Amino acid sequence: MEMVTPVLARDLAALGRVSEETSSESVLRGLTATLAGDVPGCAGGSAELWREERMVVSASHSELIVLVDSEGDLGEGPSSEARATGRHVIVQDVLRESRWPDYIGMAVRCGVRSVLAMPITVERAVLVLGLYGVRPGVFAARSVPPLADMLAEQVTVALANMWDYDEVRTDAAQMQEALAGRAIIDQAKGIIMKSSGCSAEAAFDELRRVSQHHQVKVADLARLLVDEHQRNRDGKAG
Repeated sequence: MEMVTPVLARDLAALGRVSEETSSESVLRGLTATLAGDVPGCAGGSAELWREERMVVSASHSELIVLVDSEGDLGEGPSSEARATGRHVIVQDVLRESRWPDYIGMAVRCGVRSVLAMPITVERAVLVLGLYGVRPGVFAARSVPPLADMLAEQVTVALANMWDYDEVRTDAAQMQEALAGRAIIDQAKGIIMKSSGCSAEAAFDELRRVSQHHQVKVADLARLLVDEHQRNRDGKAG
């Protein structure tokens, strides 16, 4: 049975579209749901995104979260082997598998009879995808390469788009923070200039001198000064 279908291609391509709500978790949730719904013979999917030994896990069903977590605790299983070797791992029937006895017991309790684990190396991470069947023999070895190629291409695009978007959002937030800090510093300079009759340059030098003395950022010191000035004004008005 061929595992690559037009519906699968369409839904995988849709994962590359990013928005304000896009995150690693949302991409992985969409990916596991797509695997479970669109790959013939696949009843459930899991995804482990490894970045610098930190892992984000998602699955189409809660039982598969338990299975993935158990595999991590046991240190054995098809996903662990796929990640360690960088190769696809197929289990045609867990009841006939002898490599990982503890994992097999957990898989049977979760209703899993066949497994396909596929590692995908992305620029900044390793993604291990798990496909699970409730019947034996649903993942034909000859059908794995085209499926793996499609998943690698589409998942790489989706994750790259998400990370690029995250960087843009981070840069925008940092710029906004910098502009806000500049505005508050200008307000603090104005307060100093009004109280001492000094120039703007001298007011900033005074802010910098005090911030260095107390080992606080100029922007934080400026915010304290502006807040105190506002409280004093409010007190006089009351």
